[in-house]
Amino acid sequence: MSEIGTGLQNATGIRNAVGRAGYAFVEASDMRAALGRFGALADWTAFAESWNDLEVDTYMADGGRYRRRRFAVYDAPRQGPIVRGAHQPHYQTLDYNNLNGGIERWFKPVTPEIGDGASMRTILDYCRALFSKLAPDTARWHAEIHQFRIEARPGEQGKPTPEGLHRDGVDYVLVLLVNRRNIRSGTTTVHDLDRRELGSFTLTDPLDAALVDDRRCFHGVTPVEPENPAQPAYRDVLVVTFRKK
Repeated sequence: MSEIGTGLQNATGIRNAVGRAGYAFVEASDMRAALGRFGALADWTAFAESWNDLEVDTYMADGGRYRRRRFAVYDAPRQGPIVRGAHQPHYQTLDYNNLNGGIERWFKPVTPEIGDGASMRTILDYCRALFSKLAPDTARWHAEIHQFRIEARPGEQGKPTPEGLHRDGVDYVLVLLVNRRNIRSGTTTVHDLDRRELGSFTLTDPLDAALVDDRRCFHGVTPVEPENPAQPAYRDVLVVTFRKK
């Protein structure tokens, strides 16, 4: 079975792919079905539109102003409610992010209506179930969610992963495409710990998803460029990370 979008129509197939290869690319129709076991995406329109209200990431050490984001944290016990935590900075060591790591980065919080809405709750519940099956000894997770918009302009590429091929310093990662407008490229590559490529794919449709075992794999995304330079161009994704507490 390939880890590139085939044979992953059910929860077991997705879990087996991540467990075997360290990653999976799940096409939108399959991801919608997987999420549907955990709740509704009843507020998806408002959820997707909330990416229009992100603030510029001013911490970019490369001087770029092509990334917008919001951030939130949650406490996810193995069972019971997933509870949003007090707002805090996002921190990565330089070992995991040699471009922007080593400092506390304060981003605007995900708004309450989005962070506690149906779509986000469904996504979080799905992630907890999947990752807890992959790590059955884990009693509690620290979860973080990142709303990212990467903008591309004439003469200025947008870089989804400006730090290059990297790990996030967590246990598991979900990258979920929310919207993609007027851009080309943005190809995701996944590599083993020796940096040998395991696979590559492009998130093109809303709900296309990448799932990565961050302990076993590096991942990166190629820069995006506008197809029509006269029109707005951007790539919107939700990144969810789970780390054992």
